[in-house]
Amino acid sequence: MEQTVRPLTTDDLDAVAELEREARTALIEQRGGPAHLAERAEVGDWAAVLTDPLRAAWVGTIDEVVVGYLELAYHGPVAEVMQVFVHPEAREVGFGDWMLEAALAEARSRGCTTIEGTALPGDRHTKNLYERAGITARKITLAAPL
Repeated sequence: MEQTVRPLTTDDLDAVAELEREARTALIEQRGGPAHLAERAEVGDWAAVLTDPLRAAWVGTIDEVVVGYLELAYHGPVAEVMQVFVHPEAREVGFGDWMLEAALAEARSRGCTTIEGTALPGDRHTKNLYERAGITARKITLAAPL
């Protein structure tokens, strides 16, 4: 069984779009998820990521089947993890760590000085992923609907 992490290619677009829909569906039930979804539109057109110099993405694969993805956006010296998702059946293998490692290397090579990401309340998997990479909370934003 070959496990790899590599940059997104045109061959991956349908698979990543399907994983994004799955990720967004899972967020509906998560605390803070609906607000997060309202703030972040679905990428939908993943081909645009391939040609946008301010975005990058990586996929995790098992025997060339895409099981996860990470999308990064560049805002001047700041790289932001916009999305990271690994299919539940492929978790605990290391794909999140490997994709984040690739994103960190790319951000450094572009001269970024900071990387940011969002973990929703109670999302220990994402929080732990970021903390393993040395990314820690710098602020906590609280909100309530009025």
